[in-house]
Amino acid sequence: MVEGALWVLFPRRMRALLLGVLSLEECALRTSGLLAAALGVALVWLVRG
Repeated sequence: MVEGALWVLFPRRMRALLLGVLSLEECALRTSGLLAAALGVALVWLVRG
């Protein structure tokens, strides 16, 4: 839901962000994905905990 809202509210910024992500190295993408997943788990843990 949040991701969709960001595309509706900030389409130009999201497009620029997507183009920036496409230029990242694979290692940086993996690290970013791992960090995002860890932050998501921590957020759910804090809210539910």
